[in-house]
Amino acid sequence: MAFFDKSPICVILIGQDLSRLLSRVMAGTSSLLTIDDVLSLVRAGPEARDLIGRAYEFALQSHEGQYRKSGEPYIQHALAVAALLGELRMDAETVAAGLLHDVVEDRGVSLEELEARFGPEVARMVDGVTKLTRANDLGRIREGERDERELESLRKFFLATARDARVMLIKLADRLHNMRTLDALAPERQRRIARQTMDIYAPLANRLGIWQWKGELEDLAFRALQPELYGEIAAELEARAPEREADIERHIAILRHHLRLEGINAHITGRPKHIYSIYRKMQRKQIPLERVYDIRAIRAIVDTVPDCYHVLGVVHNLWTPIPGEFDDYIARPKENMYQSLHTAVVGIGGKVLEVQIRTHYMHRIAEYGIAAHWRYKEGAREDRLLAEKIAALRAQIEARSETEDAGEFVEAVQTDIFEDRVYVFTPKGMVVDLPAGATPIDFAYAIHTEIGHRCRGAKVNGRWVPLDYVLKTGDQVEIITAKRGGPSRDWLNPALGYVKTARARNKIRQWFRRQDREQNIASGRAILERELKRLGLGELSHEAVAALFGYEKVEDFLAAVGFGDIHSQQIATKVVEAQHQTSPEPELPPPAPIPAPVSHEVHVLGTGGLLTRLARCCHPLPDEPIIGYVTQGHGITVHRRDCPNILNLRHPERLIEVTWGTAKQTFPVLVSVTAYDRTGLLHDISGVLAKEGVNIAGVTIGRQQNLVTLYLTLEVTDIAQLDRVLARISKVPNVVEAHRQTR
Repeated sequence: MAFFDKSPICVILIGQDLSRLLSRVMAGTSSLLTIDDVLSLVRAGPEARDLIGRAYEFALQSHEGQYRKSGEPYIQHALAVAALLGELRMDAETVAAGLLHDVVEDRGVSLEELEARFGPEVARMVDGVTKLTRANDLGRIREGERDERELESLRKFFLATARDARVMLIKLADRLHNMRTLDALAPERQRRIARQTMDIYAPLANRLGIWQWKGELEDLAFRALQPELYGEIAAELEARAPEREADIERHIAILRHHLRLEGINAHITGRPKHIYSIYRKMQRKQIPLERVYDIRAIRAIVDTVPDCYHVLGVVHNLWTPIPGEFDDYIARPKENMYQSLHTAVVGIGGKVLEVQIRTHYMHRIAEYGIAAHWRYKEGAREDRLLAEKIAALRAQIEARSETEDAGEFVEAVQTDIFEDRVYVFTPKGMVVDLPAGATPIDFAYAIHTEIGHRCRGAKVNGRWVPLDYVLKTGDQVEIITAKRGGPSRDWLNPALGYVKTARARNKIRQWFRRQDREQNIASGRAILERELKRLGLGELSHEAVAALFGYEKVEDFLAAVGFGDIHSQQIATKVVEAQHQTSPEPELPPPAPIPAPVSHEVHVLGTGGLLTRLARCCHPLPDEPIIGYVTQGHGITVHRRDCPNILNLRHPERLIEVTWGTAKQTFPVLVSVTAYDRTGLLHDISGVLAKEGVNIAGVTIGRQQNLVTLYLTLEVTDIAQLDRVLARISKVPNVVEAHRQTR
């Protein structure tokens, strides 16, 4: 853990009791945790402490002779998990379950024995954690390899957590300590676990509002997945640390003085910034490190909400606010209960400073999230808002249990619950919370199922938009409905981007399932024939395609296509994979030889691409010999190796080896587009291709009366991209059909 532990932006755990234990919980230290260390974090009576002590003795006996890859006794992992839960001030049952979380999976202890010894509550939590541990490889979910046993284990875990959210907290503590000790594992396993953490556990910590764990999980995963890029950002931060810390202290002193003059009691501190958060901001805004405004950041914690806005006024009077960099999460809290005021200002010496302002209550919620619920229960004064949030999370997960397919259920939880959110408004001002990427159709189904079914158009901020428009926070959405009718099957096609949320997809499928079976079979047959023709495989029998999906009766398969259980992109992928396995020809054979495309995009390997720029002195071109120079504040500048500035360099220790990246392989494929001729037709089709990043290598145009046929040679990366492109071109106004030419 050497580099991360030395990093100046390493996560600072809140909680004075744990500060003296932190170095002992982290891997690579000589001092070992004891049960007394855990008990020192638990504020409970004799009975609760006795439960934790008995759990420790049982775990110690169960794990006797078992060692981790790092060489330390396995009981140290159980103690570390319990200490993390104790720092959150979780109840005694949760801490005991943390000590016992691996005895069923690793040591073969039965749940019946746990229940007899420690009660049903502890046994139920251990069972919930064990179910997720048995999901072998979560990282494959996003890569499309759907292991049904793995997905079913995930479904059981999420449903278990819906009944008791403490199961999530135990698993998060388990994963956090595993990530801290990741260096003991083989590199490939490190990357796999890091990908799981980034896909599942960090979003889960964020959804539960436990920011201190979320940030550390992301940083540790980022370091394992992109160590070079992580090192670059951390090195630049560390190089500037003394200057940055002095700047922060000066700003704190000035703000503290002026708040005292205003009679405001405030606790002001510097705020550490996580490396992955910095990376995300640089990537999202395409900016260098020095333009990330919240690297210099302070936090003011006050007594009341009016004090928050009073402090904001003082800050804006002292320093110039930066337009567009103010967020009011007090008036509009995040879904994970986070509340605070955020502003960025130009401070002393023109340095940009971020200021966060919140109350003590908001600070506790920001640090502990959903875990704060149990902190309040200890004092017999349960927080109503927190209880409502837990109930809402439970309802969201349980609502998705309606789907029969485990893969769809897990995808729904990931999409609808863990992903970033957007907040949009109805015409009457009601706020609707949706996952990022949601469309007007998702909005309509979020309002009411019937509004979704009868949706025919949408206005955003008073202007007409297409139904695949991606909503942004602050948009006001008005849905235009028909008096009767139902959804379109095209809405279920992921290539067209009409629907993002699992709720909307499930409601659309339910509508089609209620239709007459013969009608669904007819619709399924039309969809299949259209897809096969689009791919140039019209001679393939329906029976052969049904067999690829495991259906014995073609009518059952067509019905499944008709009511949306199988969509056209799945058909395209299955059919082309089968064709590829039975034919020695390449997946997308070129219809005619065309020259290899020249890539104008420059990517420098070994640096992540984000912190690099081409030197203006020598203007290196692709394939020329190059060398990198590590600058202060501008990342890595790429020069030609014969550049005079490099040959006469005063600091050769800053040179770093770099190479040009390789262009992504593409395959030429001929497609034909038949349409009624109109002005701007080719422009609109080109726009679709540009949005997908597809190059047009050749165009031939044929005319017949008022119809025009465009023969386009497209350079695509795979069959999925080709299918998306053809589906989107088919939706361009005046286009009759678009399909692949194979002859």
